[in-house]
Amino acid sequence: MTSTGTAPAPAGLVAALDIGGTKIAGALVDDEGRIRLRARRATPAAEDGGNVMAAVAEVLDDLRSSPLWAEVRGVGIGSAGPVDRAAGAVSPVNIPAWRGYPLRERVGERVGGLPVELIGDGAAIAAAEHWVGAARGSSDALCMVVSTGVGGGLVLGGRVRQGSTGNAGHIGHISVDLDGDPCPCGARGCVEGLARGPAIARRALENGWRPDPGADVSAVAVAAAARAGHPAAVASFARAGRALAASIAAVAALVEIEVAVIGGGVAGAGEVLFAPLREALPQYATLSFTRGLRVVPALTGPDAGLIGAAAAALGRLEA
Repeated sequence: MTSTGTAPAPAGLVAALDIGGTKIAGALVDDEGRIRLRARRATPAAEDGGNVMAAVAEVLDDLRSSPLWAEVRGVGIGSAGPVDRAAGAVSPVNIPAWRGYPLRERVGERVGGLPVELIGDGAAIAAAEHWVGAARGSSDALCMVVSTGVGGGLVLGGRVRQGSTGNAGHIGHISVDLDGDPCPCGARGCVEGLARGPAIARRALENGWRPDPGADVSAVAVAAAARAGHPAAVASFARAGRALAASIAAVAALVEIEVAVIGGGVAGAGEVLFAPLREALPQYATLSFTRGLRVVPALTGPDAGLIGAAAAALGRLEA
């Protein structure tokens, strides 16, 4: 039988899964947030749901082959969303074959009845950053991941708040451009469509940037060009920064956060992203209780999803 969030694993090792549109990562994590063993596969996002689950199973099998598996007391899953926390199902925007997919049940079958906790990837980064990262000690925080997509989670009153379905803080689908491009979610002008890595690269290409011969067309390459002063690259990151600033200010106006923590591959661009974001933020965070809002880089890096999933398995989130 799989868990619905009422029976956290005892202290000790837990298995963690971080499932996104490009990779499926797994780890064994101890009760201090330290990763003891890793496994990873590419996500076959364009294939059918069974093949995606097969990749998840391979990651789990890699972890189960370790002698450390005997110490594992539960499993945590942080998945791209939306998620359905009560049903244990996921419908990731970037994995089209999974719609209402019973992920918690399938993982539970694979791990021999260990308790399994499912959270969204936004809640996972919030849990990780509040446990061992840049939001540690903060009572009220927004924690974001800006990568292939844009996600987020909320810490309010010192606890990660998932909401009734597990999708609270899903900031990537706040609309910041009412006449903007259609989003796969069905809305228009979502911050994800402006600030995610592929959107930054596409915008730079449309305005005259070109990668070096043989180089990838990616936000990483655009960031390098921006650091070198290429105007189209600089402008593309500035646009992403403004979109993020508008969405962060909207969250601050609603729930009075004191810090916004930003991680993910795009955040790895550093000041190329953070400088225009911080410059734009006062234009949107104009209310007296939002003006002191800080924006800082995440500290848990690419391990945020794994550490957050482990936090869920260890019962560090609210019931």
